[in-house]
Amino acid sequence: MNEKGLPDKAYDNAEFLISPEARTIRILSEYLEPETRLDRLKVNNTILFLGSSKADSEDPKSPLHKYYWEAEELACRLAKWAIPLKPKGKNFVICTGAGPGIMEAANRGAARAGGKTIGMNISLPLEQRPNPYISHELAFVFHYFFMRKFWLISRARAVIAFPGGYGTLDEFFETMTLIQTGKIARDEVVVLLYGEEYWRKVLNFEALMKYGTISPEDAELFTYCSDVGEAFAFLKKRLLKFCKRSD
Repeated sequence: MNEKGLPDKAYDNAEFLISPEARTIRILSEYLEPETRLDRLKVNNTILFLGSSKADSEDPKSPLHKYYWEAEELACRLAKWAIPLKPKGKNFVICTGAGPGIMEAANRGAARAGGKTIGMNISLPLEQRPNPYISHELAFVFHYFFMRKFWLISRARAVIAFPGGYGTLDEFFETMTLIQTGKIARDEVVVLLYGEEYWRKVLNFEALMKYGTISPEDAELFTYCSDVGEAFAFLKKRLLKFCKRSD
């Protein structure tokens, strides 16, 4: 009952909306609300940064310390380059999973460049706090991992995977699977593994090819890079073709 003593309308019934029976409505909301907001703010496409939440910005002895600052610098350069691009709307907006570490670094770099920057957070038992560099109007929080991952990749024209753990590997391999199976066209997204030394130790693509579980062409779906300047030049060259399509 509401304050007037009348029954609640279904869409005002909080008890119903959090029930198992209303799961479909909650999932649909996590699809429609981000779509509506991104369209209203004219976010045409994004550059997605993946990487460890444990990357430390302050401790030079941390093995991931340099990657934090390289992610920050790369995001800054990309955002500064993208801000004046046409057509109307926001192109190549820096997007992350909203947490600390590499995610914070990328949002921080984009903010330093004066760009808008997206954070797509997830509610967890141990709550992940969004980092402070996300643009307020582009801060999202999801309950469902699969809806969050959909929106992380949905408008991405580039995916840059910095060193990371389970979450980074999950998001990277899901992206690879979507491209390999044609759910995302191979020429619609650029994939960069940043930190070649790390990735070659962690992922043995040669062994996958040896055992026949991937083809040699599948190992060409991504590019290694370990230098901010080289990564920026490579991405800028590859991303410009998407601008030409929109002219």
